[in-house]
Amino acid sequence: MEKEKIDKKDHILDVAEKVFSELGFDGASTRMISGEAGVNMAMLNYYFGSKEGLFIAVFERKITSFQDILQNIGNDESMSSWDKMDAYIEIYGNKVVSNNCFQKLLYQEMGMNRRTDISDKLRSILMINVGEVKKILLEGIAKGEFKKDIDVEMAIATIYGTKNFIINTPLMSTPMLGYDIQDEKVMDEQLKPRIKAYMKNLLKAYILN
Repeated sequence: MEKEKIDKKDHILDVAEKVFSELGFDGASTRMISGEAGVNMAMLNYYFGSKEGLFIAVFERKITSFQDILQNIGNDESMSSWDKMDAYIEIYGNKVVSNNCFQKLLYQEMGMNRRTDISDKLRSILMINVGEVKKILLEGIAKGEFKKDIDVEMAIATIYGTKNFIINTPLMSTPMLGYDIQDEKVMDEQLKPRIKAYMKNLLKAYILN
């Protein structure tokens, strides 16, 4: 019975992620999502409380799973600071290219530059990941593995900014790169390894002593 509840919640979240990414928070409605998910409004409200609660739940499901992985990497004392960055880029590259629906939704909401309870909540969730990456960079500096004069915040912005441009502006990045980045096979076979290799080489040249 418990597994059935989890499966039902995951199904609702899958549908909500798709609807929110297509219509945005303002354009979507819980009635629309419940209809597409094949559940009644009472069930949706029981699980998530409101449209705002459902929206936050979509983000939390994706981001918190990544947070656990990132924190495990950061706390692994057997790894060098560069190995941690390498592992982070590997995982991050796989996730951002594989979750385009979610990435579109994230880019839309965080690019609106509006202060609401939802945006504040999303930012606080995302900043945990930013903090983990920053911790790795500062650790590398403290150990002498990374250069002392690197701009930590701009290095982080470079990681996220590269992804945002390529994934979220396909009308620009597709002709620039020479292949359709929205083609799933192209993304897996060409774009994903290219992004990861580029970010590793770039950061290695910039941060390593």
